[in-house]
Amino acid sequence: MSENLYIPESATKAEKYEAVIPQIKALISGEPDLYANLANIASALKEAFGFFWVGFYLVKENQLVLGPFQGPIACTRISLGRGVCGTAWQESKTLLVPDVDAFPGHIACSAASKSEIVVPVFKDNTVAMILDVDSDQLNDFDNTDQIYLEKLMGILGAQL
Repeated sequence: MSENLYIPESATKAEKYEAVIPQIKALISGEPDLYANLANIASALKEAFGFFWVGFYLVKENQLVLGPFQGPIACTRISLGRGVCGTAWQESKTLLVPDVDAFPGHIACSAASKSEIVVPVFKDNTVAMILDVDSDQLNDFDNTDQIYLEKLMGILGAQL
């Protein structure tokens, strides 16, 4: 696959996901290196949707450890149950947070982050990593993001 994304400019959010996910799947399907794939997924999502921050936290030694990302400097380690990422890991479910300042225990890696969606990636029914996507706008994520990002993380999880 070419290293260029086709992103329909006047499309709805769902149509953009429908266009981008098959391209990401093709991009990662022939590459065995996990970090290369995570870097390209983060880059593709940021490029396609203009998110403020997109990245991965990998479960290592009972912590989430920062992996490939696109955006400003981020928190390096997150404990189980701490912040949005640690809570999504603990609860093994996607969290949509319309206002991060209203989330109990939110970890403010960047004061510019206003809303967030966090999606777990499963390997053998266990959370192996977390996709974290932040916006600098309040209430920027919805069920459309959840449906498509869970689909994409399912594709990634199947390759682990």
